[in-house]
Amino acid sequence: MPTLTIDGKQVTVEPGTTVIQAAEKLGIFVPRYCYHPGLTIAGNCRICLVEVEKAPKLQIACNTPCADGMVVHTQSSKVNQGRASVLEFLLINHPLDCPVCDQSGECDLQNFYMQYGLYDARFQEQKQKKPKAVPLGPTVMLDAERCVLCSRCTRFTDEITRTGELGIFNRGDKAEVGLYPGKTLDNKYSGNVVDICPVGALTDRDFRFKARVWYLSSAPSICTGCSQGCNIDVHYVIDRPHLAEGARIMRLKPRYNPDVNKWWMCDEGRYGYKFVDENRIRQVSHRGQAVSWEDAYSSLAASLARFKSDGRLNEIGILPSAQQTNEELFLVRKLFKEGLGIKNCDIQVPSPAGTSDGFLIKPDKNPNTMGAALIGFPGASKPLKSTNGSSASGHIFDKALSGEIRALWVFGHDLVKLFGEEKVKALAASLELFVFQGSNDNGTARYAHWVLPSAVFAENDGTFVNVSGWVQRIKPCFAPLADSLPDAQVLLELARRIGISLSFKSAEEVFNALAAEMPAFGGLTYERIGLQGARVHQKEPAAR
Repeated sequence: MPTLTIDGKQVTVEPGTTVIQAAEKLGIFVPRYCYHPGLTIAGNCRICLVEVEKAPKLQIACNTPCADGMVVHTQSSKVNQGRASVLEFLLINHPLDCPVCDQSGECDLQNFYMQYGLYDARFQEQKQKKPKAVPLGPTVMLDAERCVLCSRCTRFTDEITRTGELGIFNRGDKAEVGLYPGKTLDNKYSGNVVDICPVGALTDRDFRFKARVWYLSSAPSICTGCSQGCNIDVHYVIDRPHLAEGARIMRLKPRYNPDVNKWWMCDEGRYGYKFVDENRIRQVSHRGQAVSWEDAYSSLAASLARFKSDGRLNEIGILPSAQQTNEELFLVRKLFKEGLGIKNCDIQVPSPAGTSDGFLIKPDKNPNTMGAALIGFPGASKPLKSTNGSSASGHIFDKALSGEIRALWVFGHDLVKLFGEEKVKALAASLELFVFQGSNDNGTARYAHWVLPSAVFAENDGTFVNVSGWVQRIKPCFAPLADSLPDAQVLLELARRIGISLSFKSAEEVFNALAAEMPAFGGLTYERIGLQGARVHQKEPAAR
């Protein structure tokens, strides 16, 4: 294991480690364009020049292996002069259009020029003209004039997706990135080329010109599009007088997690955030009439108490969802199963498999199926089979249809989509109490007697357990839309009205109680989970 010195700091590394990796281990940042830790080394941008003692010239840190006794300088005057020269060549044909470039504010070309360039341009000739604003596919736009030919995008399509749509064509200063003939950049992970592009050459067609990046706020979260639970950063705006009303999330970006998604995320999850602001349920309603939360709490608590006093708790059915957090599912269990003694409480709805691949996309489109199973909802890991809108006999929905269940509380599920409109319409007419609690309008919400608007993941605090058993955090980015509330807040208030003692003040307190009671979560805290997650102590069979 070689030991070397970088900027006066010693570090011991594994054989084969490069200088740029050793510098990162010390917390020393070396500028880079072509280097990316998730791709092979190209060594073509030359901005990562460093000075190695006894070497005849500057070396590129990305492709120089560490050797025992090596002494490296990353900030010497010789290094800074070399980097300035590289930048001068890279900027020879680069257009001076930073004010209108969508990458402005997060562009490495801007950043490194301010750090190492700051020269007066000597190039007076005509710049090369290349294609601008060229759609490469449904998600990505190319401006070839801004490209520095780092080849990250071409290596991504060759090595990660293995779809090979992109290449570098022509030679010299006429070289440019483009599509191979007959190809379109339309793979399931195409948006990642925008993430890894260090300049403004590749931009996101969904995000282009929606907001300047310096107006964006960011919060770490988890993608809820499937059970993989990719780590993401939510980029959002709150004060938005210049934007379309209701647009809060501007984009989602993958967040590095070596155990879950590394540097990547799929397009299905990346562009699946629109439900946060579209088609939302904005107010509490009773049989189509807007009411207050106070009216809802009072009436629902009275209805539940009446069923209890009449000895008819077996006539109540509760359908929680694997879209809910661990904290919300734990409160569902504490309130309905344990507090009221309702036996018909489980995740018992058909959930047909969605699209999947061998990389990140999983067929289970719920983010917390594993968590639901661990908390005591076995139906989550044993989905019912649905054929032509029918359900497995003898379960909660069928009991409601047959009249065995007289009160049904549904969290998030669209029963109309799952079982058909005629059945749900008949169900709504026969039930004494039909409650839909969810974030977005659907067929079930239109037939339910009570509609309670829920917060979405970007408005909520809590945890999910992904398909591999990783417990991961979501955090609220902004306040819930209109009258929406987190399910946990609603359940705690209902418990108080009914007289069930659940004295939790925050999602963290709920999780601490969950961890104390459920062996799989034993010893876990929000602090231990952190930004990278933590494993549960026992792993149930892979759900769906």
